[in-house]
Amino acid sequence: MGKTPSYDGSGLVNLVSEIERRMIGSSVFEGLSEASSLGHEPTYVLVLFDGLGVAQLEHPDAAAFRSSLAGTLDAPFPTTTSVSLATVATALSPSLHAQVAHLSWYPDLELVVNTLKWVTLTGDAVNYDYGGLLPGPNLWERLREARVEPITVQPGDFQATPLTRALYRGARFEGAWDADDLVEATVTLAAVPGRFIFTYVPFVDVAGHVTGQGSDEFTAAMRAAAGVWEGIARRLPPGAALLGTADHGLMEVTEDDKILVREPQFDALRFAGDTRGIHLWGERALMDDLASLVGGKLVDPTNWLGPHPTGTTLSHLGERLLVAPPGKAVIPKGFDKRLRCYHGGLMPEEVDIPLLVG
Repeated sequence: MGKTPSYDGSGLVNLVSEIERRMIGSSVFEGLSEASSLGHEPTYVLVLFDGLGVAQLEHPDAAAFRSSLAGTLDAPFPTTTSVSLATVATALSPSLHAQVAHLSWYPDLELVVNTLKWVTLTGDAVNYDYGGLLPGPNLWERLREARVEPITVQPGDFQATPLTRALYRGARFEGAWDADDLVEATVTLAAVPGRFIFTYVPFVDVAGHVTGQGSDEFTAAMRAAAGVWEGIARRLPPGAALLGTADHGLMEVTEDDKILVREPQFDALRFAGDTRGIHLWGERALMDDLASLVGGKLVDPTNWLGPHPTGTTLSHLGERLLVAPPGKAVIPKGFDKRLRCYHGGLMPEEVDIPLLVG
């Protein structure tokens, strides 16, 4: 079925907590169990390469990443962008920040919402209190209170999106328009002591989803991402520590390994989550029938979300979680069947992410 993501010293959440501890002396979550390579500097730069799992470092054009690899971390579960970015924005596990799916059920709206784009499964915009989505004070607010300036460097067209409003409350947004801009903005901002700069690089994930890891487009995306890392490392001013990681890895899925759920009897179930880990609501017998049909396993969805305080509930969680078989994508109605790569599950290709030190 896969591996259990770590939250107790070798996870993405622990990396972010470790940076917070080094900058302001404390954090709300446990830091890294092994952090000797991280350094102690007045400013920290964390670059997150979307989709750059440890498995992707085998690509011929990932040499710059391989030479900077200091260890392997675990992405939080589910291994998907909105959940991992919420983990960065709070330094909390999914069980505590409560973002638990790419396609998430919102009981107050009675809708399944795409939490990257904040639209329904049919593409209609969803109005919500985006700024109040994550618990507070979030990481950026805690840093600001401690007189550390938090800045996120992102593609410029992300600035006004619901996701940005949800994730970066309290942080300064700095837009960039291409790979060179990402480098220029990051190194320029890092020249001022007492800043935490979080730079997000989308290229690898986009190309993997759309064209697959064997394509020319993926090679170009890997070269662009590696160029961002090399450019920042080469030009970073003294007094700034450079770290890199990812939000998840990528799993290539062939057309033959896409399992489309179209049988009418399953229309009685509610589906949310990801193609590699599906949240289900409805009759247990129907869930068992579905799991048998697709070859997946039904589990308790709380098992991989991190520490779960006694007596609390997560309203977005399904009654059961269907874990897809290795190498397969289970695709109910409304889920995207066009992609070449998927993630969201528990296989090492999805969970294992790099710790890069520049």
